[in-house]
Amino acid sequence: MTVSTAGGVRPGKLIEIERRLYQHLIVGKHTAAAMEDDANEKLEQDANKLEIERKAIQLRLDKQAEAKAIYKAISAQLVDTVNNAVEHKLTNLDSLLASSGIQDSQILLLDLLLEKDPNINRIRPIIASLPWLTRDLVTLINSPASTHRRPKNSDVQVTDIKLILNYIGLENLRLLIPYFCIRNWLPSGHANLLWTTRKLWRYSMITAIAAQALAILHNRPTHISYTCALLYQLGTSVILSNSARLFEKYWGTWLREASGSRDKEVYDAVMATEFPAQQVFNQVIEHGHHLNWQLLEQLDFEQSSITKVLKELDQDYHFNELSIDASIVAKASCFAKIILLEEHQLLAPQERKVMLDYYEFSQQEVIRLKAQNYRKLDLT
Repeated sequence: MTVSTAGGVRPGKLIEIERRLYQHLIVGKHTAAAMEDDANEKLEQDANKLEIERKAIQLRLDKQAEAKAIYKAISAQLVDTVNNAVEHKLTNLDSLLASSGIQDSQILLLDLLLEKDPNINRIRPIIASLPWLTRDLVTLINSPASTHRRPKNSDVQVTDIKLILNYIGLENLRLLIPYFCIRNWLPSGHANLLWTTRKLWRYSMITAIAAQALAILHNRPTHISYTCALLYQLGTSVILSNSARLFEKYWGTWLREASGSRDKEVYDAVMATEFPAQQVFNQVIEHGHHLNWQLLEQLDFEQSSITKVLKELDQDYHFNELSIDASIVAKASCFAKIILLEEHQLLAPQERKVMLDYYEFSQQEVIRLKAQNYRKLDLT
């Protein structure tokens, strides 16, 4: 006799698989090809150069017992310093928000776009107040590949935000603004996190596209599931961004001090110290999903439907007790995990079956999800 695990208490195997996915995203050494919308392509050369330098130094240190001992001591001290700073940062949500760039106006904008009939006159000034969002929308509408309703054969760059929003249209804004928000909140400009950021961005996009497809299949409004699917990695993004910033702050300071004192052994030890991915992975597992909704509550969005869904996903361990919108996000995230883990042969067929059974996937849902294009966002 077999006992069904469908929808009930989350099996330990699923928790282990989720850890495996984040281990792949954060700690795994796999490089990742840039997606069409990648914002960090210019960092690839820096990331490769940094990795080559570190490998060369580590190879040299391996041949020198005394230098290797110094490297281990200095590296451990630097990693402990960074980890303690990250742990301290995570205890102060206001400080975490301030350094993450997440503002109440951005969450308000996401909330307004979820209304049945969004008021563009309320939305426009908020967009105009966010320079990075305005820049992203201007770049999009003026791109040669843009299919939006701008004048044909026009070489004139469109910069008026009212005109741009009219060209893009409300339905596309409901897709683009959450998309640009989470991309802005992801770690950027950090060579140490280039591959992690690309993998996390792809995981977010697969989850969002899958959630959108499932919502359409079940005749649900797509925007809440789609937005929450993107924000499901909000906490992880904030932890990674802050960790990268703190690591580079201490790493740079220690390098300058070693260079100033002309201590080549210490300089090499600091230079060879890698971003503490394992420690950051542990922080993500412990705090990532909690922060998804705690950061929004800290900004006084307790009653937001986004906050409620993200809180539900964090606190409810029984899939069959989730609301329909939360269950769509959970299923979409599950399917994204399957895609990413199978790509690197990190998921056994029996494990895949456990995942599909627990989240109660129907054959129709699997067929619909397999048919999606997960490489880019499909705008109307």
